[in-house]
Amino acid sequence: MFSITRVGHVEIRVTDLERAWRFYVDMLGFVETERSGDRIYLRGYEERQHHSLVLKLADSPGLAHFAYRVADPEDLDRLAEFYKAKNLPVVKIPAGREKGQGEAIRVQDPLGFPVEFYHEMEEVERMLQQFHLYRGASPMRLDHVNCQTPNVQAGYDYYVKELGFWVSEYTETDDGVLWAAWLHRKQNVHDIALMTGTGPRLHHFAYWVQDLYGVIKVCDILAGADMVKNIERGPGRHGLSNAFFVYVRDPDGNRMEIYTSDYMIADPDWKPIKWSLNDPRRQTFWGHAAPRSWFDEASLVESVVDGKLLTPTPAELKDRPDFVT
Repeated sequence: MFSITRVGHVEIRVTDLERAWRFYVDMLGFVETERSGDRIYLRGYEERQHHSLVLKLADSPGLAHFAYRVADPEDLDRLAEFYKAKNLPVVKIPAGREKGQGEAIRVQDPLGFPVEFYHEMEEVERMLQQFHLYRGASPMRLDHVNCQTPNVQAGYDYYVKELGFWVSEYTETDDGVLWAAWLHRKQNVHDIALMTGTGPRLHHFAYWVQDLYGVIKVCDILAGADMVKNIERGPGRHGLSNAFFVYVRDPDGNRMEIYTSDYMIADPDWKPIKWSLNDPRRQTFWGHAAPRSWFDEASLVESVVDGKLLTPTPAELKDRPDFVT
């Protein structure tokens, strides 16, 4: 197995850098680390590495890549060989091409997602106790990505059996078919969730805040800026993961979750929690039900070879609970 520690950063495509900066930095309170050419590098207040969110100027929104950090730098070569043996595209990223980051590899994984693996990243000032500089919702750290894929079982087998991820919670259909899985390397509910849907598409990326008020504050900020329509879902609480959440759409439609109140998983023999797809408390313990856009809309993903957006494939199962009309 490989020494993957956590999901490390996400690079999203935006069509107007200044507009995206106003949304993420000026309103939501992300910390700007650096600007370089067509990219802005951002981080949360407790993060000590150069960036966890990259805004990339592009002609359409979507996912450029998400990345996992590995503890052993030699795993970069091992991972490159692993993907080459599967006849999947592998691109070597030299140190410094992505600002603040050492050598990396970027692959089109078996599910079609553009995934980067890296070890080294420049250390920067942690802002956790710079309370006088807190702004907006004060996002603390990147927590996870949620990805839609046509066949979750195939994705589960790849992540668990080949990459060594653990399972915290999962969802099955009424006839016992795997519909979604929450998978992790760090000691909380997930680094990545795989959810049945048209894919490969990025459903959302998520940042953790310190308390419930941080979630509510997102709503106040967007309402005050006359951007209520950018609040897609919430606030509310998930049954699955116990997270207190709100989902927002940036000016390009990329979806982000701001959340808190999930839980720690310290034991390696953790027994995964099973949910039924048609249990309404699974997705919404309380709060308004998810809108149709939640299931219909997600971000397209780039090819690591030419940067073009990939055409997704329809889901092999029904992509929503029976009670969603």
